[in-house]
Amino acid sequence: MELKPVVLEEGSEGLERVLEEVRLARFLRHPNIAAVYGYAVQGKLPHIVMEHLRGCYLLTAMDAAVAVGRRLSPAFAAYVAAEVADALDSAHRCEGDDRKPLHIVHRAVGPMRIRLGRNGSVQLTNFGAAYSELLGRIRSPDGLLRGDPAYIAPEILQGFLRPEPGQRDLLTPRNLDGRADIFSLGLVLLEMLVASYPFDPPDTLWRDVQRRFPSEVRSEVPTFLELETLADRVLHFGPEEVQRMAEEVPPPLGRIVTQALRPDPSERYASADTLRDELRAYLRGLPQPFGANEAEEELAELLKEASDLGKLAVHTGVETGVLPVPPDMSSDDFH
Repeated sequence: MELKPVVLEEGSEGLERVLEEVRLARFLRHPNIAAVYGYAVQGKLPHIVMEHLRGCYLLTAMDAAVAVGRRLSPAFAAYVAAEVADALDSAHRCEGDDRKPLHIVHRAVGPMRIRLGRNGSVQLTNFGAAYSELLGRIRSPDGLLRGDPAYIAPEILQGFLRPEPGQRDLLTPRNLDGRADIFSLGLVLLEMLVASYPFDPPDTLWRDVQRRFPSEVRSEVPTFLELETLADRVLHFGPEEVQRMAEEVPPPLGRIVTQALRPDPSERYASADTLRDELRAYLRGLPQPFGANEAEEELAELLKEASDLGKLAVHTGVETGVLPVPPDMSSDDFH
């Protein structure tokens, strides 16, 4: 168990957002979802009381692999993605006290929200930016993009460009559902497989794309690119770009990534459990089995190699807003 400070922008709804996350967490009960036990306030700073899985964030493992000139194995990537898909399937199927679906969408699936345990376990964390139909849910301020723009699904951005009749929140389309999280997880899987962030290619792709996403939209988390530039890349990322990046990926995983990353939600996996099952089928078909024990061994070996070479460092680019500071960082690193 750990107290995690919630860093909030000045003037934000603060404690109300914390209370909403705690209320939502009552329904998120799954071994692959980090449990939230409550909240506490120290001084004026609210803290989420959360389960702490000893290990590191996926981004730390990915950075360590790059630092030592390695890639995460395809089996490791498939295993982690399958475990996260299992967590998402549970979240997407959650019902409230009245037995009505809550329609939860995480909206921030990314390497800094996926925790890797030293024992090979995997947990999805931080539902503080989630969309849901929880009674009394706080409405997002106009023009504020919830979640992580670096792993956002295109339909969320399309909702702003071409709003549907009756759509109240332009950054929350009326048909938003769990397929948005499937797209985000597909990006994470592709990044693990190719050791490169999909929207930051080393060539001139998108150079001729004119900025057309409104600059007045703001994100609740910092982005390494201007939001309108990143949004345009998301909106122009299609099957051709996926196939180009996945040329060296094992064909079964290439097919899985391609379907998960379809721009049209109706062409993606209909539910996270289908994605999970296909990833696990790939793992079962390997010459050697790969599960929690093998993931534990690969992660331990990778982190030791990076540490021995003096190249193991935690990632300091942490999100602001309602998402807590990761436990493998000190609060002094957060700014």
